Parts: sequence; structure tokens; C-alpha cells
Amino acid sequence: MKIEIWSDIVCPFCYIGKKRLMQALANFPQRDDVELVWKSYQLDPSIDPEREATPTLTYLATNKGMPLKQVQDMTQHITALGAPLGIVFNWEQALVANTEKAHRLIQYAATQQRADALKEALLKAHFTLGINVNDTESLVALAQAEGLDAQAVREVLNSDQFAYEVKQDIQDGLNLGLKGVPFFVFDNAFGISGAQPLEVFENTLNQAYEASLATAAKEKSNTAQTATEAAPAAADSCNMDTGKCQ
Repeated sequence: MKIEIWSDIVCPFCYIGKKRLMQALANFPQRDDVELVWKSYQLDPSIDPEREATPTLTYLATNKGMPLKQVQDMTQHITALGAPLGIVFNWEQALVANTEKAHRLIQYAATQQRADALKEALLKAHFTLGINVNDTESLVALAQAEGLDAQAVREVLNSDQFAYEVKQDIQDGLNLGLKGVPFFVFDNAFGISGAQPLEVFENTLNQAYEASLATAAKEKSNTAQTATEAAPAAADSCNMDTGKCQ
């Protein structure tokens, strides 16, 4: 079973949603049969990648037009949601920057089977450690700590490698009707929008797994009846050109 997750590194609910998904998976008997695919998404791609990183509280107040006190109240609420999950939100330290470079790094990490670990490291780096996730050397250090080759990482970051994949992920999400993150798609058939409660993830995991078993049984039956013909996939699909899902 495949779970595709659209999220951004500077999105607090993406961090919360990831933790809840991992909790659900930890209690899921078929965890080893689940593949996680991290999809790129940028909440604010308009941020100049050459611009100095902005303190999160300042950025939120400026972009949402909210008084700083209101922003602080909002972040305190998010902090309370994250605490039971082991997330430490250090809003005074967190820096907002363009995340395209970090997403390209996750795309590279996926080719080395290190995307899960790197995604977690990047979220913690941003929200807890106050690391600028657009800074090349900081990204190299984070990637190296997760077992990636520093020189290979530096070559990716100092080029436009995986830029197409990042843009394609974003477009695929838009085609699905995505308007915010996190967004989880289970076997291209079941979706979860937002950082839903743990039981929602648990129920969707079970639904998706049962559906995958039913699909596999149907395909096996079709193959047995017509050995020379491949059984058709029984999953919904989305057209990348028209944006239609059917």
C-alpha cells in the first residue's frame, strides 16, 4: 500500500499530521507493507530564495495582517497540539525561507531510501532548532547526519537537480484539488486533508488495506481466468493534464 503525502517543511500542521500518521502506522500490523512517498508542496513559493530568512512570528503577522499578540496566541495553540506528540515548537527561533531547495533535497534522499528520516530532520530543524532550511551548508549537515553523502548532497543543492520533480509534485497536488497541506492519499483511493485525529488515520489505514486486498484478489481471479492478459488496475486515477480524478 502506498501513502503519498503533500506537505511543506514550514507547515506546523504538516509536522503534527506526520506524527499522527506515524503513530497510526506503529499500531498497524501490516506496517512493513506500507510505502511512504513524500510529495513536495510550497505554501509560499513567492519567497525570494536569495532573501534573508524571516523570523516566523514577524512573517505570520506581516502576511496574515494579524496583530503580533494574535499570532502568538495562534502559535501557542499549535504548540499545545504538538506537545503530546513530542514536538517542540520554538516559534521565537523558527525562520521562514524559501523551501524549494529543501524539497529538492528530499527528492534526492528518496533515491537513497532516506526521505522519511530526512523529512523528520528538516521539520525538527525548522521548528525546534531554528535552522534556516534554505541554507546550503545547514542542509548538507542535516543530510549527512541522516547518512547521505555530503558531496553528492552539495552537488544537488548547487544545481537545479530535482527541480522538475518538485514542480511536478506541486502541480499533481493542484490537479487533485489540493488547497492546503498536509494532504494524504492512500493508494490513490482514500484521502485525508489536514492533521486529523489519530483515529482518522487508523480507520483510513484499515480501509485502504482492506481495499488493496480486495483489489489484489480480483486481479488474481482475472489473471487465473485469462492468463495471457494483465488484470487492469482497480484504483482511481487523476489526469495530470486536465486535473480530473475519476
